[in-house]
Amino acid sequence: MKTPLRFVILFISFAFLSTSCKKTTTTTNEPPALTTNDVILDVTSTTAQSGGTITSIGSSSITANGVCYSSTNKIPTISDLKTTDPVISSSYSFTSNITGLNPSTTYYLRAYATNAYGTAYGSVVTFSTTATSNTIAGAVTTFAGNATGGYADGVGAAAQFSYPIGIASDAHGNIYVSDSFNNRIRKIASDGTVTTVAGNGTAGLTPEGPAANAEFYGPQGLAVDGQGNIFVADFGNNVIRKISTTGTVTTFAGNGIAGYVDGAATVAEFNGPAGLAFDKQGNLYVADNNNNMIRKITSAGVVSRVAGTKTPGYVNGTVNTTTGVYTSFRSPNGLVVDASGNIFVADLGNSAIRQITSAGVVTTIAGGPGQTSLLGSPGALAMDASGNFFITDESGRVVELNSAKVLYPLAGTTNVAGFADGTGTAAKFNTPQGICVDASGNIFVADFNNNRIRKVVVVDTSNP
Repeated sequence: MKTPLRFVILFISFAFLSTSCKKTTTTTNEPPALTTNDVILDVTSTTAQSGGTITSIGSSSITANGVCYSSTNKIPTISDLKTTDPVISSSYSFTSNITGLNPSTTYYLRAYATNAYGTAYGSVVTFSTTATSNTIAGAVTTFAGNATGGYADGVGAAAQFSYPIGIASDAHGNIYVSDSFNNRIRKIASDGTVTTVAGNGTAGLTPEGPAANAEFYGPQGLAVDGQGNIFVADFGNNVIRKISTTGTVTTFAGNGIAGYVDGAATVAEFNGPAGLAFDKQGNLYVADNNNNMIRKITSAGVVSRVAGTKTPGYVNGTVNTTTGVYTSFRSPNGLVVDASGNIFVADLGNSAIRQITSAGVVTTIAGGPGQTSLLGSPGALAMDASGNFFITDESGRVVELNSAKVLYPLAGTTNVAGFADGTGTAAKFNTPQGICVDASGNIFVADFNNNRIRKVVVVDTSNP
């Protein structure tokens, strides 16, 4: 498990000489500075949860902080409704529980913090309460696999996996799994029948040949193109593999050396490629985990860097490949690309979901190093046809970030490992990894330490 960053804020007083050569010290009386959480958590008809992150306490201690909100004032202040949360001490993030809201109402909200020199505000976010007290959750069942880690094809619980990581679906409802410790790629049909697509179980690298003879080394992320070819992030071999529809395995990009080199497929180097995703043009994007980069492979096999630097970090902004200005990630692990070409990244080490627009602008859409309670350790993400994200939190949960930027914990519990089918917090996972959504909206999760593939269906728990 990656350890998130902690922000430490340094405060400096500046001294200067006056024109009369008399030495004078001036202290700026600064209010705090802060941001509002971009996402709203657990919105119901009468409640919601938000918060903020203090980026500077200013020139004196914080005396009050929380969120202020209004259904009429689009730029709310502390004169409107507000929460008063525990004053920041050692932590620079806070969470606000909002109650007493009206159903079917749009609210404007922003975080605030006050010190002796004034009150500062974060940016305004908007959310709407639901009409009724409906609550969504994920109903979890076991789709395939059992408690005995091993290797066996079969139907449902008769099949065995050994630490499954990557998962993807095709247009026909089939699910593909990177069975990492078995060094194989498996297929699960819609009726739960598990077969082996490629790999002989030996950890190694065979550059080309029949799927049954192929060698992989800890395969992770998967992606299926429009023709049904399967692409594999062969993590331990530092290459991207292709399994054709005719059953031949080839090396699509990478030379097997752990490093960073762009260029033609045969000379390109990766370092622990993890997540994969295609765009509409057939370009394949790679979360190059150990290089802390997002890479692009064209259909012709040319590799280039999209964003990130080898040095891990947390920097948003505009990528400029001409001047060499790049943003930064920390162990990016999962990817998805929307219809407009925007890339979304599960930035595992930064506890964040990041967005890279088609224009190369990197932003954070949820979470961040100062907001680890929101997403914990996001290992992978998937998107449905409505633009909702489903995210695995390796600490033990599956969460939904809907298109309105409202975050709902669906199933499992943070920092609780185990195995149980059930709904909401009654379900348990053990280091959930890959995630995908099929055409019917069913969610499938590679439950790594449980050696199972789990199925999650979103349900309204207030109306069973």
